[in-house]
Amino acid sequence: MHAHLRAARRPTGVPTPTPPAPHRTGIPASVPPARRLTGVAALAVLPALLAACADDPASAPAPPTPTDPAPAADAARDELAALAAAAQDRSFTARYTLADGTGSDRSIVVTSAADGTWRVDVPGGALGGTADVSLAATADGLYQCGLPSAGRPEPASCVRLGDPTDAIPHRLDPRVQHPFTDWLEVLTDRRAPLAVSPARPPQGASGSCYSVDTTSASLNAPLDVGIYCYAPDGTPTAVRTTGGTLVLAGPAGPGPATVQLAGPVTDGEPLGVAAPELTAESSPESAPSGTATP
Repeated sequence: MHAHLRAARRPTGVPTPTPPAPHRTGIPASVPPARRLTGVAALAVLPALLAACADDPASAPAPPTPTDPAPAADAARDELAALAAAAQDRSFTARYTLADGTGSDRSIVVTSAADGTWRVDVPGGALGGTADVSLAATADGLYQCGLPSAGRPEPASCVRLGDPTDAIPHRLDPRVQHPFTDWLEVLTDRRAPLAVSPARPPQGASGSCYSVDTTSASLNAPLDVGIYCYAPDGTPTAVRTTGGTLVLAGPAGPGPATVQLAGPVTDGEPLGVAAPELTAESSPESAPSGTATP
């Protein structure tokens, strides 16, 4: 009877309503309710995570950086060190023109022997430019030889200054020989405080040239800053420092097996770079009255 009453209350022709379809979340209906809620929460959080990643500077690609000059400087330093090492092994004899602002160029002769000994002849290298000298390092020691010249008419003779690797005292040092001797060791030492960059050759010079500066604040710089040039075989072709400009004057010739001193070794005194001071006897004002001075 109750079934009959319920059937009678439903209007004729009205279809039986169906339950509403669940909201489409992309999660299968077979997933249990608890896991279904977890999936819905993840889908809701995902857009926020993506937006946060897009705004995170750490996740964005790094902007392009300017070209780093360090590789170019390192390459120049390596090239110069290799050429200086070749110069150390090079045996040659060459003539260089030295322009140092004194009014006339001087001709410097450099001899680098196969056994590592060396000799550099420096016109006007002593007594204020009036005496010629030769500096040499042999197996027996370091020498200064006085050469016949206007300020020293005597025959050539040599004085021992020390061991072959000793430094020349400042008062005796014309500084012309350094680019061919101890400064080569500085240029090959990667620990030396140097800044190196490519440079244009000085006028009349050729070869690969490099500007060399010191990065140390020490007053005792390991070498003079300037421009150093070399041929591919290691022959120094030019050096420009505050002391002047040396330029190779012609093709270098082969070096000897060992260098020879310019004269015999004596017990005399070496010649200083500076001009000798006038004494009372040598001063023109000290001549007696009525005596003609030369």
